[in-house]
Amino acid sequence: MNILFIIVGGLAILLGAGMLITALRGRVGESRKSTGLLIAGMMALAFGLVLTGFAIAYATTEPYDFNTSASGAN
Repeated sequence: MNILFIIVGGLAILLGAGMLITALRGRVGESRKSTGLLIAGMMALAFGLVLTGFAIAYATTEPYDFNTSASGAN
């Protein structure tokens, strides 16, 4: 299941980067299409980075046990 999140996040990163490149080649600020692509590209890229980052962090760390007390704590 975790690999699915990495695949979807990677696709979102690639599509977001593609939209950003397309938008930056256009006239951002003058053209509504380029401005919309810029905003959508940034949102898709950020979503992909967060989704992939959390999937990798979840896969590589072990759960923290809150029931054990730290040394020296009462």
